[in-house]
Order: sequence, then C-alpha cells, then structure tokens
Amino acid sequence: MKNSIQILAAVALLSIASCSDDDDVTIINEEELITTVELELTNQADATNVALFKSVDSDGDGPNAPVITITGAVNANATYDGTVRFLNESIAPSENITEEVIEEADEHEVFYISTLSDVSIAKIDVDSNGNPLGVQTTFQTGAIGTGVLNVVLRHEPTKPNDNTLSGAGGESDVEVAFTFEVE
Repeated sequence: MKNSIQILAAVALLSIASCSDDDDVTIINEEELITTVELELTNQADATNVALFKSVDSDGDGPNAPVITITGAVNANATYDGTVRFLNESIAPSENITEEVIEEADEHEVFYISTLSDVSIAKIDVDSNGNPLGVQTTFQTGAIGTGVLNVVLRHEPTKPNDNTLSGAGGESDVEVAFTFEVE
C-alpha cells in the first residue's frame, strides 16, 4: 500500500540530490500499520442479531498481545452477511485501511479459516479480474459448536488461487484469531 506523500517527497529529494539522469531510483514501499480488525456479522433473517469480532493491537508488532472482544451471538442454522474492516487507530483521526484494500483489490485477498466444519464462508466481492476479495462475505452456520476463526489479509497473493493461504502465497498484512461460537 502506498503512502503517496512520502513517495512524492522521496522522489523529489532524490531528484534534487541526483547528479545525472541515469541514476536508478529505488523506493521502498512500507506497509500500512493495521492496529484493528473488525468483523461484523448480521443475520439475514433478523437484522437485530449482530455479532462483532474485534481485535485491537495498539502496539502493532510490539510485545503486547492484541485485545480481543466479541459482542453479540452467532446463531446455529443461520445465514449472516459479513463485513471486515481494517483500521490504523494509532493516529488521529484513525485511518480506514479497508478503503485502500478495496482500491488495490488486485493486490489483496482476505482469507477466513474456521475450525468448525459446519460453517461455510463465501466471499461475495471481487477484484477487477473477477477474483475473490473477501471484504464482503456470507457466513452459513450449521450446528452449535465452538472453534477458531482466523481472519487473514494477504498482500500480493496469487490470483486465482485455491482459497488456502499456502496456495495463495503472498505475505500477511494482518492475521487474527477469534474464538468462534455458534449458539
């Protein structure tokens, strides 16, 4: 993901310091900091049934573990519309990284890995080539159970892929694990 102002400043500085037009300019593209991941699930049959899974890692890759909160319930035998958001809340105002993920959809994909076999997850949004993105999803629950739901944002995955992290390649921009309980 690009920070346009930093890139323009770096190019301008290198252009001023450059001795000839033949010099190669290498710009390092630093990834955005993602401190917060929010997954909201809204029951298609009952819009008042909303579950919010939130992970806040205020020190990024620092030593402190993320704070995980889960509000609301996920019902058995139900269909949920899902939306994931990626935020950088280390700055004020906070930055919605999800907008950049959508703008650069060809370079990103969100993966959902559930240890519950009775939960199916479908990505419903796509990039400009028709490949899945995964910011918008549908969750279909089955029987009652408890497991783990991993949400992973991959940067520069192979597209199309087999919907597995190993098959997608690329690098993880952020990865969180939620306890996922179907009631």
